[in-house]
Amino acid sequence: MSISAAARAMNFDKGYVSRVVNGKQHPSPALVAALDNLLGAEGGLIELHTAIDEDDRARVAAVAERNGGIGPMRADASTVRALSDVLAAQRRLDDTLGPRAMLSPTLVQMDTVVALARDSESLRNAGVRDGLKRVAAEWVQFAGWLHAEARNDREAVHFLTEAEDYADEINDGPLAAQAANFKGYLARQQGRPRAVVRWFLTAHHTPGAHPAQRLGDLAQAAQGLAMLGEDEDARRLLDQAHALKDRAEIETPPNTAYWLVPSFHGLNIGLTYLALGDNGEAADSIRDALANLPEDQQGAEWTNEYRAALAQAEDGDV
Repeated sequence: MSISAAARAMNFDKGYVSRVVNGKQHPSPALVAALDNLLGAEGGLIELHTAIDEDDRARVAAVAERNGGIGPMRADASTVRALSDVLAAQRRLDDTLGPRAMLSPTLVQMDTVVALARDSESLRNAGVRDGLKRVAAEWVQFAGWLHAEARNDREAVHFLTEAEDYADEINDGPLAAQAANFKGYLARQQGRPRAVVRWFLTAHHTPGAHPAQRLGDLAQAAQGLAMLGEDEDARRLLDQAHALKDRAEIETPPNTAYWLVPSFHGLNIGLTYLALGDNGEAADSIRDALANLPEDQQGAEWTNEYRAALAQAEDGDV
């Protein structure tokens, strides 16, 4: 959609909309709400706009502008919190707008935050220094996920490998496990079942991985085994995944995998049942999980894989 067409649809001045789009002027709350409605973002743009207040926005801008300059970095705990809040809102926005709309701003922001993390060695406060490194690692991982979702395969592997390295540097098990998990997701899109098994088992065995992550990893590794015709081993892994459900439900999933609520796991368990030829079990599991997704995830691009699997299971169960 052109800027002119968007401005007409929202009844805003084209010059004003152009300045906002080109980063020369901050959007008003009214424009943000109108854009959110126009793009069907279901509140995602509004959440992003309100993720940080004016003081935090000015603080982050000052730190970013100083990047590469002379003198000590002025980042503090508030800077880290503000950056984390923006990234959290970006993740939610991906669920409504999809990866292609999100890639460009995410990569620009990632470059800035990675540079801040690199320059943070001059900080005396170890907590702030580590916080900047962690949020930079998460941003790199998010960029890898967006590329995987958009099927920019080479770029996805590049960023996810970087994210694994960052996670190891800051000793973050859940972040490292999630990067490996995303590589498994990409392998599934590529139709490479051995790589599916390899990457999801790597994620599952990553030290420090969250129980909810381990559950999902086992279910998806089981699907890869079923695709290879190794049904007995697939069912064994599926049983292990079911055994983790109680523990996974007790512990809150990490921010980098916020979607791993109990209802979500039925999606990947359903894929495994489908690969095993248990169409009725597959349809029931996927249908129930899709129905219980949060409203802002109902139309997410990544759900298309599961909706197609549900249709296949229902057709095969007739």
